[in-house]
Amino acid sequence: MDYPGFLQLLNKAIQEPARSRQPKQIIRFNKASQYRECLSYLQKMKPGLSGLRSVQSSHLIRALIAPLACRDRLGKYQNGVAIEEDSRIRVHGGTAPLSAETVSTLPWGVKKIKAHQAWPLSTGSQIRIGVIDTGVDFRHPDLRHCLARGVNLLNRALLPHDDNGHGTHIAGAIAAASYERGAVGVAPGSIIYPVKSFDHNGSAYVSDIILAIDWCVRNRVHIINMSFGMKTRSKALLDVVNKAYANGIVIVASSGNDGKRQTIDYPARYPQTIAVGATDRFGRIALFSNRGPHVDIYAPGEKIISSWTNNRYHEMSGTSMATSHVSGAIALLLEKRPGLSPGEIKALLKRTASPIRRRSGTVSKTNILGEVDACRLVREGIKLK
Repeated sequence: MDYPGFLQLLNKAIQEPARSRQPKQIIRFNKASQYRECLSYLQKMKPGLSGLRSVQSSHLIRALIAPLACRDRLGKYQNGVAIEEDSRIRVHGGTAPLSAETVSTLPWGVKKIKAHQAWPLSTGSQIRIGVIDTGVDFRHPDLRHCLARGVNLLNRALLPHDDNGHGTHIAGAIAAASYERGAVGVAPGSIIYPVKSFDHNGSAYVSDIILAIDWCVRNRVHIINMSFGMKTRSKALLDVVNKAYANGIVIVASSGNDGKRQTIDYPARYPQTIAVGATDRFGRIALFSNRGPHVDIYAPGEKIISSWTNNRYHEMSGTSMATSHVSGAIALLLEKRPGLSPGEIKALLKRTASPIRRRSGTVSKTNILGEVDACRLVREGIKLK
């Protein structure tokens, strides 16, 4: 492949006037040697070709991410690479304001999954959780103890400050620790690595998520929390999820909030993730939650109180909130059993789950449905040989 010619053509295409277009193209190389050689030329040619300065790279899936109008601009070179048009992806969850005076130190979801009963054994100490979201409020008193620096993929010169609230809520549900007036999370000893990939509207692109997962793998997190989704399948996203899974990282993803009974959103639908649906206070599947055979585990997701921006608290409902409960429960497990693989953890989650209640009041007997039981998960994990 003529890499200088390819990059010169790419530079020209990037500099074309922007019309109504997808923001980026994901260009993947089939062979690692091709990617490395092209990347080497890219570094050499960037100083002289300004368009190439906007090209980003994902080492994990051997890809270049470029603000390109369409794949046809690459002419003959498009046959030598796999090109995917970037797609929109959004966080899961709605919000309602809540005053701090109504906050309970032990939120009902934490209590429902019996996380507090596991704390004498484990608080998730030193377990690193990458939260790919809208960032986090570094000044929130409930979160100061648990935050690593993380990364802002929208502006690498800045900290991943939260300008939406969703990411702060997720971080709090996982790892908040406040025994005075705030709400405590499922795993108050864990460490949150905020990865800001979503803007103030809770919107991102697949390419942002690819770079986020790439960052999480390079920084050796144990768990990735992905409280977002989209309806369409992405080969590039599946590829990077596969790579993270192969690196032993547990990926927890929300199923979506459309109330569908037989399908769920991506990336939760990929088998390499732990797909999470939401339950209500009565242990029933929440009406808004996607459900069905693709869901691996359920967790509290209705009217969840957690931290918010500007030292506040909000109540939110969604499979996003359920996902944060499962990430926290896995952190409790991993403190005691750090060698477990993602597949072993998924199997143990299912095996130790509590039965889901039907809306009629009866308990479901099917093995497909189960709500996470953090205390039993940890105890059974400790017993494993």
